[in-house]
Amino acid sequence: GIATAGPGILLSYALVGTLVVLVMRMLGEMSAANPTSGSFSAHADRALGRWAGFSIGWLYWFFWVVVLAVEATAGAKILEGWMPGVPQWGWALIVMIVLTATNLVSVGSYGEFEFWFAGIKVVAIGAFIIVGGLAIFGVLPGVDAPKAGLGNLTQHGGFLPHGPGAILTGVLLVVFSFMGSEIATLAAGESEDPQRAVTKSTNSIIWRIGVFYLGSILVVVSLLPWNDPSIKDKGSYVAALDSLGIAHAGEIMNFIVLTSVLSCLNSGLYTASRMAFSLGERGDAPKVFAKTTSRGVPMAAIVVSVVFGFVAVFFNYKFPDSVFLFLVNSSGAVALFVWLVICFSQLRMRKIIQREAPEKLVVKMWLYPYLTWATAALIVFVLGYMLTDTEHDGRETVLLSLLVAAIVLVIAFVKQKLGGSAATEPAGVGAPAGAKEPVDATSEA
Repeated sequence: GIATAGPGILLSYALVGTLVVLVMRMLGEMSAANPTSGSFSAHADRALGRWAGFSIGWLYWFFWVVVLAVEATAGAKILEGWMPGVPQWGWALIVMIVLTATNLVSVGSYGEFEFWFAGIKVVAIGAFIIVGGLAIFGVLPGVDAPKAGLGNLTQHGGFLPHGPGAILTGVLLVVFSFMGSEIATLAAGESEDPQRAVTKSTNSIIWRIGVFYLGSILVVVSLLPWNDPSIKDKGSYVAALDSLGIAHAGEIMNFIVLTSVLSCLNSGLYTASRMAFSLGERGDAPKVFAKTTSRGVPMAAIVVSVVFGFVAVFFNYKFPDSVFLFLVNSSGAVALFVWLVICFSQLRMRKIIQREAPEKLVVKMWLYPYLTWATAALIVFVLGYMLTDTEHDGRETVLLSLLVAAIVLVIAFVKQKLGGSAATEPAGVGAPAGAKEPVDATSEA
């Protein structure tokens, strides 16, 4: 992203970050009024129709199953580098089995693991920002960083060395790094105080994006010129640490990346299984998905999700440039589809909540409905711009994602026509979430 947009990548992150804040505000409004493990899928079910909840729920499940494979493979590569005696697919299997076991134990075990994973990430990024900031202003003891300085933001071709259009190209590259912000609203359905959990996570999203996304990228593009070859060769964070002369920068970042990968795997498995559970509850998936153990764990939903995830790992191992590439590209635009559905759902759900339970509107979308429509228009614009992008596979990603979405929609309409999705009606506003064990819904995803 930095090589594509230069220091202007900060505007790309700011634009997508603003989009996420607005979408999360809408989702927070709906989830605070009706916390459920189905989150936006259940809200779409109620607001737009059974077809919408079915379609976006299965698309979201598909997205996270593919993410499981991508992250398991990324973690396996790091572990194989440290211990080459075990093949890459073996490490992927080991990692997925361990995290599956923790998710099967109890809802609380997911929250416990995520608490520690998120804690390590927060401490690492915070330390990076502090150390980098001191180096930028030349006050870091014992470190000589001749390339560092805020001048890097405007030198070497300017703040936008490739022109304003590079901001939108940068958006295409960073938008998917924000996927997962909505996980807190799924976890809220199993927390002790769902409304408080949703409100807290929604209100904290602004400073989290500002500090951990914009803050860390600002440090990178200030420590080094945006066109420094080491950024592309080593990765932005490793290159930044290397420029400060910090020993073993590569190993340090590999550990942090592994922690981030395990966190994403943990959250991905939780998210995929809870979406499958919600679909099962509403009659849009096999009923066995809706069954839970005495500890409130949807065992079948977890096992099926991880099995499909490892099948995707197998495709990555055997057919990386064909089958697996298709899976990745066909799920790539699902994030934007989800956000768009959240916008349209909120437009309808606000009226439903006001009619049925106005006291539940403890979180409100700003400038409703104008800002909701503006957000939806921006998402459509980004999707349209992706269709013009051939250099970064934007066009292929949107077209393949639309193909998969069309297939799911056809199945949804056929199922609805045959009366096969009327098993369970969506819960009304303020219906109890049915939590059995507390889970920390405010952890970083």
